[in-house]
Amino acid sequence: MVTDVFVIGSGTSNRHVRSLADDVEMKLREFGERPLRREGADYGRWVLLDYGDIVVHLFDTETRDFYDLERLWADAPRIEFSGMSANTEV
Repeated sequence: MVTDVFVIGSGTSNRHVRSLADDVEMKLREFGERPLRREGADYGRWVLLDYGDIVVHLFDTETRDFYDLERLWADAPRIEFSGMSANTEV
């Protein structure tokens, strides 16, 4: 098995994608987690954060549409996630 969970998200601009990646790293660092690898942050079109069991893919809209990971992994089970507000504590 490559990983247990893919998290796929989008930002509205390259800066937004980089900011989302920074926020994911900061939040997971609070739980003692650090990425094994971080790719693409210089450009902000597709940032990959590899935590081993969890891999986070953050895209700008155009890049997400082009690579269409949802189609590539269409046969994988999906975990529904309703999102959290800025005030939600984990």
